[in-house]
Amino acid sequence: MTSAKQPFDEMLTPDGARGPYRGYERWFAQQDTTRLARKSDEAEAFFRRTGITFNVYGQDAAEERLIPFDLVPRILSSREWTKLHKGIEQRVRSINAFLYDIYNRQEILRARVVPRDLIANNDAFLPQMIDFCPPGGVYTHIVGTDIVRTGEDEFFVLEDNARTPSGVSYMLENRETMLQMFPELFSKTRVQRVSDYPKSLRRSLEASAPPGCEGRPCVAVLTPGIHNSAYYEHSFLADQMGVELVEGHDLRVVDGHIAMRTTRGYKVIDVLYRRVDDDFLDPLTFNPVSMLGVPGIMDVYRAGNITITNAPGTGVSDDKAIYSYMPDIVQFYTGEKAILKNVETHRCSDPQSLKYVLDNLADLVVKEVHGSGGYGMLVGPTASKAEIAAFAEKLKKRPGNYIAQPTLSLSTVPIFTDAGLSPRHVDLRPFALVSPNGVEITPGGLTRVALTEGSLVVNSSQGGGTKDTWVLED
Repeated sequence: MTSAKQPFDEMLTPDGARGPYRGYERWFAQQDTTRLARKSDEAEAFFRRTGITFNVYGQDAAEERLIPFDLVPRILSSREWTKLHKGIEQRVRSINAFLYDIYNRQEILRARVVPRDLIANNDAFLPQMIDFCPPGGVYTHIVGTDIVRTGEDEFFVLEDNARTPSGVSYMLENRETMLQMFPELFSKTRVQRVSDYPKSLRRSLEASAPPGCEGRPCVAVLTPGIHNSAYYEHSFLADQMGVELVEGHDLRVVDGHIAMRTTRGYKVIDVLYRRVDDDFLDPLTFNPVSMLGVPGIMDVYRAGNITITNAPGTGVSDDKAIYSYMPDIVQFYTGEKAILKNVETHRCSDPQSLKYVLDNLADLVVKEVHGSGGYGMLVGPTASKAEIAAFAEKLKKRPGNYIAQPTLSLSTVPIFTDAGLSPRHVDLRPFALVSPNGVEITPGGLTRVALTEGSLVVNSSQGGGTKDTWVLED
């Protein structure tokens, strides 16, 4: 049901600023708002000049847009971050254990913790991965966990992103922009660094190289090309890591390995950080008309001669119906209760749940189980009667394609406006790197903010913006 309580303001209380924001509030109170407005314009010009854009896909064509950036940071204390860090690590390890299990012994299915048909009938489950273990046993090398907050110590995981999570480039560019605009802030406030992420990413990918790799592993980033919505991020990360950015036509199978074309001939790749969906990865195994992947790469992969990150078939853990079982999955593999809670979730495939959802559509958020980017969803409290009626018909035709959740009272962080500070709803996507050496989580992540007053939709594709996220040192 829609929460009637006042949203938790992460910065301001009736008695003044909360602890993590006190230093920032003192600084802000001394600032000339005209200067801040000019700095905001400068940030927008920098993002436009740098090409920090993304594509929004409409009915007719893709539209290139700038992601709005807000100059008021989202600030977390070290205590708050410690709890999030522990919860994210627990969840990421559980997801990897779950993926290994369902593609091998399937103990969790035999124990009936997760229904077998939820896996067997899942489009993201790849039979080609059965009885195969990726190098180091790692399936999800890069994970983005979407987290929302409803109170002082109330954090919930909204969804898991283990296929090809995006947004880390904006996290890095947001910090760089703030450092350039307000260097005095960082001299007064001890904020944990995020700039080491590209080095950490390359180190983590190299640690995941196949066993037969000799010398320093060769890493490359596979992109679908310049028309992809996240192309800026693909090229940014390749450049920051100091590795090659390649497309499918740059690669071929050479002596049982994947090699990329260079001016000196073909060079073997050991680790391929792919930003191409499973279905387009190998036309000989998946979609036969794909021009984005590499013919034969799955044979090379199963032979143990290349590491693909993230592993094919990881998308099954992104499924929002699977998400509803995550507390049980965590308990099954760790023997512990989940540190980070799930949002209450109604699986529409269940007849009783479907009836409840149809009766309460005006109060719920309904999402496609494989949806992303805010597309194909219904936000009941802001939808018209006509939109609710139309969505109800879609729901009745394919109930198994949807889950529903209550509309939480998401926390707010102020944004800078012409009228001063104004609260807006936010979420957080921290990024975890997983390798055989362990789990590394960058302190902070990407804060997405709903720029429209009262809106709960933070996705950039739906008009949301971003903020720099600070985790304070002790």
